[in-house]
Amino acid sequence: MKDYEVVKNAYYDSVTLMSTTVSIKKALNLKDLVMFMGTDMNKDMMESVGLYDKKFDDATPNDLLIGIEMHETIDGWVDQVLDKLSNKTNQNQDQSQTVFKTISQAKQAKDSNIAIISVPGIYAANEAYKALENNMHVMLFSDNVSVEDEIGLKDLAIKKDLLVMGPDCGTAIINGMGLCFANQVSKGHIGLVAASGTGLQEVTVIIDRFGGGISQAIGVGGRDLSEAVGGKMMLKSIDALSEDIDTEVIVLISKPPHKSVLDKILTKIKELNKPVVVCLLDAVVNENIKDVHFVSTLTEAAQKALELGGFKTPDLMTIDKETETFIEKERQLKAKSQDKIKGLFCGGTLTAETLSVLRGKVHDITSNVAKKKDEIMINPMESHGHNLVDLGDDVFTQGKPHPMIEPMIRLDRIIQEAKNPETSVILLDFELGLGSHEDPVGVTIETIDEALAIAKKDNRHLSFVAYVCGTDKDAQNLEKSEAMLKEHGVIIAKTNAHAALIASKIVGGKL
Repeated sequence: MKDYEVVKNAYYDSVTLMSTTVSIKKALNLKDLVMFMGTDMNKDMMESVGLYDKKFDDATPNDLLIGIEMHETIDGWVDQVLDKLSNKTNQNQDQSQTVFKTISQAKQAKDSNIAIISVPGIYAANEAYKALENNMHVMLFSDNVSVEDEIGLKDLAIKKDLLVMGPDCGTAIINGMGLCFANQVSKGHIGLVAASGTGLQEVTVIIDRFGGGISQAIGVGGRDLSEAVGGKMMLKSIDALSEDIDTEVIVLISKPPHKSVLDKILTKIKELNKPVVVCLLDAVVNENIKDVHFVSTLTEAAQKALELGGFKTPDLMTIDKETETFIEKERQLKAKSQDKIKGLFCGGTLTAETLSVLRGKVHDITSNVAKKKDEIMINPMESHGHNLVDLGDDVFTQGKPHPMIEPMIRLDRIIQEAKNPETSVILLDFELGLGSHEDPVGVTIETIDEALAIAKKDNRHLSFVAYVCGTDKDAQNLEKSEAMLKEHGVIIAKTNAHAALIASKIVGGKL
């Protein structure tokens, strides 16, 4: 049974709605639940998942739309949903904080110098312009902002000597403060600029783990290095770190930029008087520039930055004897049909890095983040051969929270892959820190056990390999998270790239 409700003038931010949808669905034992503000884009999304009603037609962006599918009638379901939603909202709010209704009010009252904007895309650019006019840096968490608006915002920011991080920027660390999805890391002298959220997280946590620290970590949004945007904020951020007295080493992280943008970046870094580490996943750069170090993985980027900062690190890509022995035992338990890796990722850049590492080590690998034609996954919903799936892609998250916020999408896919007779290794990433689920490992353990039992019943043996991106300073705690996984037979990797090598070794790939 389906039912619908429009709650007039009841605004909730998208992160709150996404993060509470699954818990409310579980608490009320619902078949399905979607909650969105009444923008045209959100209405289309609700229609696409089959939970739209004509009463939504006249709803405004200030109205909350709720679509529900029940196993059986629930009296007063609207009140129950709103009560749980309000309770969650109140838990997230510090009662001592003052709530301002406009950016101008906040600026006048607090003299703030940065605004984090997380509103529907059609309104985001307008709010970002207001922040810039108030001489505030902008972190634009919102997506669905037009390229034209992005260019206009970044041009204005450059004119006013400000930063626009985004749109669709999920991670930054500014003056020691993590913004949106970020890990708790030590302050130090390594500064980063990244067109990647999880890539930025990965490098910062490795730096923290081996004694280094972060001066600034600036996200610029995945589209910044496109031909249209021209790397405006990457270039501006390089200048900012070059002038920052606390930054002694600069690290740049991105998927391959457009050739014209790459040329601008290379020209810029030739002028710097600080060492630079450049990690452009899968990009081919035939340059020899003094004090500029080109690396191919996020692991290498962190290690080189640490080395330049005077810190020593062990070899993070070697499979030690203990792990080798464990891998050999895993291989002996496999059925003949089991020869494929199934990567189920929350982080898009970690998916891309894994593809880069595994390319040439296993045959016929595909992914929904691939750029090469022969590597593009035909249907991300279906699994055939070696697959690496970014479950944070729009095809999976329409009407549902991102798996870093709520892991349910991945839990269902783990069971799907466990039932596939060709599955040998299930490769997982876990992101700890601000913004992520309060216990991403803990909520996954039961599903891992269920998957192992499914395979065992079919006379097969599954191997789970995991990388936990986090620190012991994160609320979820790195050591605790890794220990939980180990207790349930999961092989723990040192880094994301290391996890890829272990998975390859289990299926007999080249090293």
